[in-house]
Amino acid sequence: MAEVTFIGLGNMGLPMAMNLLKSGHSVTGFDLAEDQVKTLTDAGGKSTNDINHTIQNSDVVITMLPSGKIVRSVYLGDEGLIENAPDNLLLIDSSTIDVETARDVSKAAEQKNLRIVDAPVSGGVGGAQAGTLTFMVGGEKKAFDNAKEYLDIMGGNIIYAGLSGNGQAAKICNNMLLGISMIGTAEAFNLAENLGLDAQTFFDISSTASGQCWSMTSYCPVPGPVPSSPANNNYKPGFSSALMLKDLRLSQEAASMTTSSTPLGANATSIYEEIENLGQDSIDFSGVIKLLQNKLK
Repeated sequence: MAEVTFIGLGNMGLPMAMNLLKSGHSVTGFDLAEDQVKTLTDAGGKSTNDINHTIQNSDVVITMLPSGKIVRSVYLGDEGLIENAPDNLLLIDSSTIDVETARDVSKAAEQKNLRIVDAPVSGGVGGAQAGTLTFMVGGEKKAFDNAKEYLDIMGGNIIYAGLSGNGQAAKICNNMLLGISMIGTAEAFNLAENLGLDAQTFFDISSTASGQCWSMTSYCPVPGPVPSSPANNNYKPGFSSALMLKDLRLSQEAASMTTSSTPLGANATSIYEEIENLGQDSIDFSGVIKLLQNKLK
């Protein structure tokens, strides 16, 4: 079994690390939140306060961090992972960040002859807990092949997207589409209600007609039709509005950088910014329907 160092034990990172631990790997975790680290160590994992020392005996380092700025600080510079990594260390960054940062980090790693992939995920906390995440992976094919054995433990769909940064590109485009489709689904249910059409009846019709989409059939934004959706749990987040806004902003940065026209993506960003401005962005992103219903204060 491998020695794994896992940096970033948040809502996604902790269950991912726990699945690696359950599979028999030795997992050493690092996070600023002591309670998250304790959960890992109580389950049989280890902790570290000296990452650069720990990685000397590691086979793989996996990072799950909140921003490109933090990813740069962890990987780059004299105190970063890349400068201090032993030969043949495998690096897997599952953070959702901008494509430019992913490619800069990859270039620095490859200059040191280190194997690295960018491997952001889709599937939310539930997918992380169940080990059914989708990984979108960018990097050299050999590095992908090396990383896949670990990704297979944490995910159900491991998709090679091409060279460095392409994993991030796939994640950004996917979540822009998801944000747009959730708003459209919420608008449709809101209009149906205002026209006197029962939500379950509308679901039964549209979920089998041309309006069918994942935001409706798997993550319905109104209570009732899909029992497992956050709408039936007071919009407790599986994927928060704050995280959706983060990804939408990344999509708009990428659109600007590539001069790509994304008017619906831009509009979706502004709508989730309204939720942020109301201080309600901790709710699930499907809670956008409450904004449309003027129920967010």
